[in-house]
Amino acid sequence: MAVIGIDTNPLQSQTREPGWLRRSGRVVSDIFHTPLGGIGITLVVLILVVAVFAQWIAPYNPTAISVKERLAGPSFTHLLGTDQLGRDLFSRVIVGTQTAMMVAISALSIALVAALPLGLIAGYGPRWLDAALILVFDSLSSLPMIMLGLAIVVLLGPGIPTVILVIVLYSVPSYARLVRTQTLSLKSRDFIKAEQAMNASTPRILFNHLLPNVIGPLLILACLDISTVITLEAGLSFLGLGVKPQVPSWGNILSDGFSVIRSTALPVIAGGAPLILATIGFTFFGEALRDALDPKLARERKP
Repeated sequence: MAVIGIDTNPLQSQTREPGWLRRSGRVVSDIFHTPLGGIGITLVVLILVVAVFAQWIAPYNPTAISVKERLAGPSFTHLLGTDQLGRDLFSRVIVGTQTAMMVAISALSIALVAALPLGLIAGYGPRWLDAALILVFDSLSSLPMIMLGLAIVVLLGPGIPTVILVIVLYSVPSYARLVRTQTLSLKSRDFIKAEQAMNASTPRILFNHLLPNVIGPLLILACLDISTVITLEAGLSFLGLGVKPQVPSWGNILSDGFSVIRSTALPVIAGGAPLILATIGFTFFGEALRDALDPKLARERKP
């Protein structure tokens, strides 16, 4: 007599976590298990929380001028003191975090969206098209960033859209090159040849097979580049080529601080410290994410 097995937990299959969720949890766990990864993800989460809730965290209007309190030292009223116009430095640093993250995320998102199809077309398309796109990438990469920023500022004027455009033009060539390299190595694989043998359309091969395999390394590179983009935005703003002077940003805080550095170094410290922390956080997080997604790299880096 056959015995029919009865599922003692009929909801188990319904409550089972999806595969992507388990993989995400494992990646986060691997990042936290490395000391530098734990520091990195903690700083990244802190920066993102500050950027999202900046308007509620900042105790004062970051652009409010108070001549009576100019260049005041740290106190319970002004935690980081004030600048040469009496503006609260703590509020400007908090809102500057929002500015930095908005510029970095917007610019990198646009660069990724632009680089993906260009890299796929360059790697999978005909050789003449590949050569033409490589020529465009090389031309953009050869331009000095400061000269490119100056030219765009002269044409469009300073502001957040101008900074985003400069960063996009700076980032797209490297991202497209990575996608092209990945595509060239993948299109000779057996599963791509099998699709070609079955007369699969080019869009199907590009978006169903190549895109999922190139998006991972591209996102890791973008995560590693966030610190570079934040520094680039601060540098352009420091030189007067970035966001407008009245907009709170770390670069503007540094620029204002250097104009009064003989009187006090607090504005320079207030603008430089978050820039250093953001660079450390995103660099550590990006490297830990790369190791978590590619354990082979982690083993090679161990002594």
